[in-house]
Amino acid sequence: MIRVEVVYARREGTDVVTVQLPAGATVRDAVAAAGIAADSRALGIFGKRVRADAPLADGDRVEIYRPLLLDPKERRRQRAARRR
Repeated sequence: MIRVEVVYARREGTDVVTVQLPAGATVRDAVAAAGIAADSRALGIFGKRVRADAPLADGDRVEIYRPLLLDPKERRRQRAARRR
């Protein structure tokens, strides 16, 4: 058995769920075991984007990424405009 954390940051806070899975489990298996609806969201392991069928190792942290609310370049423009 391997132990992994599944992390999903929401506006209201961060969900962190620790799950135990059989050896050879994938990112998809971990998200399903955590009970978090990832839909078609991007996934990663320790900040590196991976596919849902990527294998997991003991101690991995699976991250579910949400879409950006605003393009970073546009956000900088808005901040600069407010400073003027």
